Amino acid sequence: MAAMVAGDEHAAPEILRGLARHLNCLNEDNKATRKRALEQIKRETVDKGLPSSVLQEVFSALLKPLLKCLSDPMERCRETAIVVITEFIRCVPKPEESLPYLMPCLAQRLGEKDILEPAEELRLLSVEMLTLVVEVCGKNLAPYLNEMISILQRTIVDPFPDVKRESCKCTVNFAECVPEHFHMQAESLVKPLMQTIVHQHSRVRVTVIEATGAVIQHGTGKNVDDVLSHLAQRLFDDSPQVRKAVTAVVGNWLLNMRDRYSYFHKLIPLLLSSIDDEIPEIRLLAADLWRQVGVQWEKENEDDIKDKMDFLLAPPPFYPPGVERPGLGCRELVVRNLGRLVPAIIHDITDWLVSTRIRTSQLLSVLLLHAEDHSTQHLQPLLATLYRACTDTEKDVVINCLAAAKLLGYFVPPAAFLKLLLDHVASPYSSSHPWAPLMVLAAVLGGCSKPLLKPHLEQIANSLAQPDVCQEYQQVMYLEQLLACVDVLLRQCESDCGSVSLQLLQVLVTVQSLSTEPDLSEKAVEGVQCLSKVQGLESVMELYRQHMGQLLDWLSASVNAWSSYSPQRLQLHVIVMQSGPVIGEFISQLMPLLRNCLQPDKDPEMRMSIFTMLAKLLLDADKTLDSNGHFRDESEKFLCDTVLPNLVWHAGRTAAAVRTAALSCLLALLHGGAITPGQLLCLEEKLRPQVLSALEEDSQMGRLLACRSLSTILRLTGSSLHPEALNKIYPELLKRLDDSSEEVRFVALQALGLWFSSLTKDYNPKLCAPHLQLLFQQLLLHLDDPDNLVQDQVLEILKKGSSLHPSLLKSEVEAVRDKQRSPLHCDQLLQHISSLLTETAADRPE
Repeated sequence: MAAMVAGDEHAAPEILRGLARHLNCLNEDNKATRKRALEQIKRETVDKGLPSSVLQEVFSALLKPLLKCLSDPMERCRETAIVVITEFIRCVPKPEESLPYLMPCLAQRLGEKDILEPAEELRLLSVEMLTLVVEVCGKNLAPYLNEMISILQRTIVDPFPDVKRESCKCTVNFAECVPEHFHMQAESLVKPLMQTIVHQHSRVRVTVIEATGAVIQHGTGKNVDDVLSHLAQRLFDDSPQVRKAVTAVVGNWLLNMRDRYSYFHKLIPLLLSSIDDEIPEIRLLAADLWRQVGVQWEKENEDDIKDKMDFLLAPPPFYPPGVERPGLGCRELVVRNLGRLVPAIIHDITDWLVSTRIRTSQLLSVLLLHAEDHSTQHLQPLLATLYRACTDTEKDVVINCLAAAKLLGYFVPPAAFLKLLLDHVASPYSSSHPWAPLMVLAAVLGGCSKPLLKPHLEQIANSLAQPDVCQEYQQVMYLEQLLACVDVLLRQCESDCGSVSLQLLQVLVTVQSLSTEPDLSEKAVEGVQCLSKVQGLESVMELYRQHMGQLLDWLSASVNAWSSYSPQRLQLHVIVMQSGPVIGEFISQLMPLLRNCLQPDKDPEMRMSIFTMLAKLLLDADKTLDSNGHFRDESEKFLCDTVLPNLVWHAGRTAAAVRTAALSCLLALLHGGAITPGQLLCLEEKLRPQVLSALEEDSQMGRLLACRSLSTILRLTGSSLHPEALNKIYPELLKRLDDSSEEVRFVALQALGLWFSSLTKDYNPKLCAPHLQLLFQQLLLHLDDPDNLVQDQVLEILKKGSSLHPSLLKSEVEAVRDKQRSPLHCDQLLQHISSLLTETAADRPE
């Protein structure tokens, strides 16, 4: 052993003597000579694997010349010098002995304002050497804190990405080696780190985040605020590794940072944001760290929460299904910091960046899941936040916020949230988005349990059925949310909705009446069906039968103020059209309502729409208005008090349109059988003048409806009409044979045919000869009509009327025969009259 030691003692001087010439060559001007000398030194020392004790002595002697070579003009020489020094540091037993010379040199090369080393690869080698120095020297670096910090300040922002990464790695190691000294100057590294945290290379960003974690962890704690916003931005990084690094760093701070209690309200949102990350690995990491934070807090505050640990461990009776309840420590941490977290949520959920708004909306759900019933204390700002978020153009933000609102329904007592929500529904925050409170209400109700909701059903339903709520807005979005509130009540409360069936039906009827979207109307109809189903009713008709009286009273209360813009007009339409035969059971309530809104002094457009509605119903009267035979008792009064006053002529297009609508209603009444021939005869003197007057309408449709109505009256009552009444009808029909509308002409001809059919033995042809002569003459003019169909129809009418006064007609035909373009139809008519006269002569007694 002594011999070996003695050998080592002589080995170092021997090696140094052998290197003397090479050391001298390091001062030569020839760069190739210097290069060869350095390579030879490397070959004779570190490459030979000399004993560590020998290397230590050699290194001490070579250090200064080698450090001088770090500023050699030749890049290759500088590189070799760095490599040799690095190998010596790695192999020698006491590398700390080199620090008095090495650190000032490195600080000069790397820590100055201007970069002295132009080659980025050599700067990387130098920083790698510094990292090695930190690893092997450890606490011995404490005296060189200034030099280390000055170097790292520059190399962290080095243009070469690999230098940045190595510098961050070195920072972490240095902070952990000398924590008791590092905190004094840790602050000076924050700025360069934050400058580099946005570097385009994700691996650089990862190492910067890790270095930031170490700097803050071992610093004074004063710079947390300086880095939080930068770390928060990295949670939106495209690189999962970057987001994972942020999660790990924040979790470590929450567990280990000395002053962490002061920053819980700032750090908790960052960690909880990662719980909803799209990458499972990050979600699991965040959840695991958060669990550790909660458990650690429980242990540290065991005395403070001893009572809560006994009764807060069991979940609430109505907890969101399929959701794992956070631990007590985690819940308490959120609850105690919620007052500070909510303002931050309110601020960030309206951020201009979509990614920020999405992540904030996700975080809101996580916080409310932890806060449970403690959310009640912050309900007002939370609801205001949800209203704004629900109007976001980004679909994911809306979905996340509705999920958060549903959690409020699970945890907040209905009495608390309804007091605020229903006020906001009645008086929306925003005139441009009045549906936002309804959307939130539907979501909150979706999380509320049936037993808790039942006592408040009437309050909710009454609020929804208020005119200011269900009739104020016609936007599709508003009506959709109104429908969503009804739908969630039907789903949550089912049969209990029977107690508020009327109010829910009123809302559903209103949605149908105001909606311009077929899909939305269909959903409202499905809601009516569901409302009847949950009550065990056989059909929607039964539902209407149950509430028809109340619905008509509801409409009658405001009928005096109706106009064409009134939603009640549309509600009436929905009710009477959907209730089918049920409406016939409530005629006594319906008729006063109709008479009121169809008075001539009421809004013309409203009258038109109601007459059109009645026309549809009266065409199928036995299945609607007259399903119980009650309408017939009212039909005369309806005709006199409602229809006829609206047939009175007034100037203007609008008045003409109202008359046309009333005529359509009259025609439907006549066709549908809801008025008997006997009732018509009683009203003939009142009805006839109005219908004959309508034959002169400017509107083609009006004239057509008047002709058809007259035809129907003749068909139903013609044989019972007095001859004088009949003689007042035909002149007006004759005028219509020259009508500009072919359809009106044909209907007028059909009416004339019915007029002839209506003549009975009470009609004296001799006394009425002048009337018949005028009638025959006018019809004979149209026997020569350009339209062959008109000619044929007139021929048939004249044949039908020839039996009244054959001789008179014969003479009239003979008078015009030669004047017509073709005598064909006249000859056919004369032949018919001759055969008629022959039969008459044969029937006479001899």
